[in-house]
Order: sequence, then structure tokens, then C-alpha cells
Amino acid sequence: MASKVLRAVVLGPPGSGKGTVCERIARSFGLQHLSSGQFLRESLRGGGEVGVLAKQYLERGLLVPDHVITRVMMTELEKRRAEHWLLDGFPRTLGQAEALDKICELDLVISLHIPFETLKDRLSARWIHPASGRVYNMEFNPPHVHGIDDVTGEPLVQREDDKPEAVTARLRKYKDAAKPVIELYKSRGILHSFSGTETNKIWPYVYALLSNKIPPLRSEEEH
Repeated sequence: MASKVLRAVVLGPPGSGKGTVCERIARSFGLQHLSSGQFLRESLRGGGEVGVLAKQYLERGLLVPDHVITRVMMTELEKRRAEHWLLDGFPRTLGQAEALDKICELDLVISLHIPFETLKDRLSARWIHPASGRVYNMEFNPPHVHGIDDVTGEPLVQREDDKPEAVTARLRKYKDAAKPVIELYKSRGILHSFSGTETNKIWPYVYALLSNKIPPLRSEEEH
């Protein structure tokens, strides 16, 4: 079982704890955690053609369109054909899922379902360090010094779309785009959904699911 390369995706709305779940899976099972946000930031810093394209959208406060983020992700995935990996933040739309189909076959899709009110509260309390993408939550993961990044000492910012008035529209937009993606993976029999308000309570079920696919490197108790 371990000889087969495992390809997995974690889906979930903004604020669902996707990043935390992905980091735990990566540590426990040795999968590479591939974050679309991280690759996008790297392409912006690199200043190549795709980075320049993405910057034009981000500077105007627009979502980076499918064809741009797909190019970023396909380039990165092509480099990792022989590795176990876990995608975070991609695919977000049916078009992105179809592009992914052309280069690989997924083994497992984990979908996180978190109540709307919980997501709203989490996002409204979220502040980030723009350069690194480090995320803080003022309620359960605050910085050591209020408003300051723990590592660099630089100021944190609240993204426009994390402000309370923008959150509802953002979550609705995610739901509309994600619905056909979820239906696609459900129809293939590879979708596994987990519901709850706390990552720590969802995690044991995710761990058990992955343990049936690939031997863990470390036990669940180590978290």
C-alpha cells in the first residue's frame, strides 16, 4: 500500500481549519503539504510571467482567476510526480478540478464542514502577516504581542475580506464555487466529509481515515 504514491486534497471554506489539518496530516503521514496560497506568494516574489499576472489581480483586490492559479499549481505539481502530496486551497472550482484531472488521479478528498456562525467568528478574529502568510486568531491563537508578528516583529493586518461585513459574501461565494467540486468527488467515491466546530475533535477521524491508506510516521497521541 505504501509503495503507491498517495494524492489527497483537503477542501473547506475560509476559516475551516484546512491549514491546521493539512499540517497535521503532513507531520503524521509524511505527505508534502502543498498550499496554493504559498505557491502564489512565491510566484509573486519571483516576478515571473505568472507572478506578474497574479499581481495585477491582487493589487485590484480581485480573486486570482482560474487560468492563473492553475498555471501556478500545474507547474509545481509537475515537479512532484513521484511524491506523496496533499493539496490545500486547490482545486476551488470545477475548472481547476478538471485541470488537475489531466495530470493526476486523486485517491482521497477530505471535505471540512464547519457551521456558518463558527466560520464568521473565526474569520472576523483573523489577522495575518502578509509577507509569510502566517495566520493568527485573536481568540485562540493570538500573537505574543498584540498586532505584531511573532517571528519578524512586523505589524499584522486584517484582510479586507476578513472584515465582518465582507465575510458573509465571501463564504457564500466559496459555497457556490465548491458545490460542483464536492459533487464531482462524491460521484467518484473518494470524498470523505467531516463536520464539527473544533479541529481537535475532527482530527482523530481524519487520522483514522488516512491510517487506512498509508502507514503513519507518528501516532495520533503525539499531537
